[in-house]
Amino acid sequence: MSEASDHNHRVNASQEEKLQQLIESLSAYIEQYHGGWVRFVRLEADKLVVELGGACDGCRLSTATLQGWIGGSVRQFFPEIHTIEAI
Repeated sequence: MSEASDHNHRVNASQEEKLQQLIESLSAYIEQYHGGWVRFVRLEADKLVVELGGACDGCRLSTATLQGWIGGSVRQFFPEIHTIEAI
């Protein structure tokens, strides 16, 4: 199977690249339905650092979005990541 199939990601992408792609997908959903966004900042061993913005900035539910929606999705695909933090 070649890398030039009909999906939009590299088959042999690094863990960090795959994580960035997941964050971009989550951000697209958050932007579309909630007016906010999430951006990948960095990965430090077992800690993911992201930035929340748009409607998420100052929203009282941003902690729930970060730990529930984003954290839950990340841990489903990357169980080695134990901490999700927003700057």
